[in-house]
Amino acid sequence: MKKKVAFYTLGCKLNFSETSTIARSFVEEGFERVDFSEPADMYVINTCSVTENADKRFKTIVKQAQKKNADAFVAAIGCYAQLKPEDLAAVDGVDLVLGATEKFKITDYINDLTKNDFGEIHSCEIVEADFYVGSYAIGDRTRAFLKVQDGCDYKCTYCTIPLARGISRSDTLQNVLNNAAEISAKGIKEIVLTGVNIGDYGKGEFGNKKHEHTFLDLVRALDKVKGIHRLRISSIEPNLLRNETIDFVAQSNSFVPHFHIPLQSGSDEILKLMRRRYLTHLYIDRVNKIKEVMPNACIGVDVIVGFPGETEDHFLKTYHFLNELDISYLHVFTYSERDNTTAASMDGVVPKNVRNKRSRMLRGLSVKKRRAFYESQIGTTRTALFEGENKEGYIHGFTENYVKVKAPWNPKLTNTLHEIILTEIDEDGVVRFDFVKMDVEV
Repeated sequence: MKKKVAFYTLGCKLNFSETSTIARSFVEEGFERVDFSEPADMYVINTCSVTENADKRFKTIVKQAQKKNADAFVAAIGCYAQLKPEDLAAVDGVDLVLGATEKFKITDYINDLTKNDFGEIHSCEIVEADFYVGSYAIGDRTRAFLKVQDGCDYKCTYCTIPLARGISRSDTLQNVLNNAAEISAKGIKEIVLTGVNIGDYGKGEFGNKKHEHTFLDLVRALDKVKGIHRLRISSIEPNLLRNETIDFVAQSNSFVPHFHIPLQSGSDEILKLMRRRYLTHLYIDRVNKIKEVMPNACIGVDVIVGFPGETEDHFLKTYHFLNELDISYLHVFTYSERDNTTAASMDGVVPKNVRNKRSRMLRGLSVKKRRAFYESQIGTTRTALFEGENKEGYIHGFTENYVKVKAPWNPKLTNTLHEIILTEIDEDGVVRFDFVKMDVEV
């Protein structure tokens, strides 16, 4: 009988890509991968340090695993495991905790899956996380997350990621192209490029800081890979998003008109306190450039509310800045203190209730922005890629510029691309459409 292993991933697309690669290593070792909701001999939890109450969330997931099999071997890996290994090892039921470099060798650390009396820790000093492990995730059959870069050399005052993932380093260009070709050969229509700071691509490609390739080189090379229908850039720092890259995406074969660009604050004062590498005028330039060459592009924005020192005036400046900017949606994060960060000891702490109120205001603005963007797309002809899940009798898909669409459930549409005309916004905020020409039976 094969041993069964199940995985649970917290956090970002990068974590999902790494979980997939780690899961494939278990299958190669003779394990059977099962869903986390099923009984298994071993449960692997890939943790995240960004989400608030990370430890509380982790304990809940461990309990879920123990309900399925009280004797199962439980391993914690990932960012929180690197930052707080002792905390995770102390959680009842945890047998193994692996840090940033050890997680990819997890099968070397397990023997007969006998439970330990105490969680065993294998965690390096983060300076040792200086080598690159490529990975990609295949979720539903329609899109894959392809990791191209890891770590970060930036020193933003609120962020633990450099402490959890180490220095900026990249996959070799050839390896990225090989992975992309492998993904497209599996019939997957969309690849999402992911990393911690993907605009920094090229640094560390050969185990040093020498740059032989840039992010623009990567984009140009990927655009030539045969069989890829769509390439999407997940998130890129505004100071690393060059005009040349924007111009290339605008006329590319495969890259879609969708950018996700972290802002964090619309106040230059707060951006300086955060130690970001740009000010608001550069952000405006990037948005204007995108809209100039791709008027229908979708632009998503990350923003943090309640950072130490953020006054009501600073927040309102952010609100008005975003309100006036031609963007499509927001990802709103409520600031929470993180150990070993500069911001955790800064003056001007914003009360939790004020942070939450500001968060609600920006989430409301995001709804308004997305609605306005969707309305601007009604009557246009787009290409939709349909996903494989039946959600209350409907199949959903996304256009190249990230408009969510829906149609009555039809499994034949799964993982297919169709030209459509957007017709109206439904009451749930998702867009209805007509097919330009129907290639499958409905």
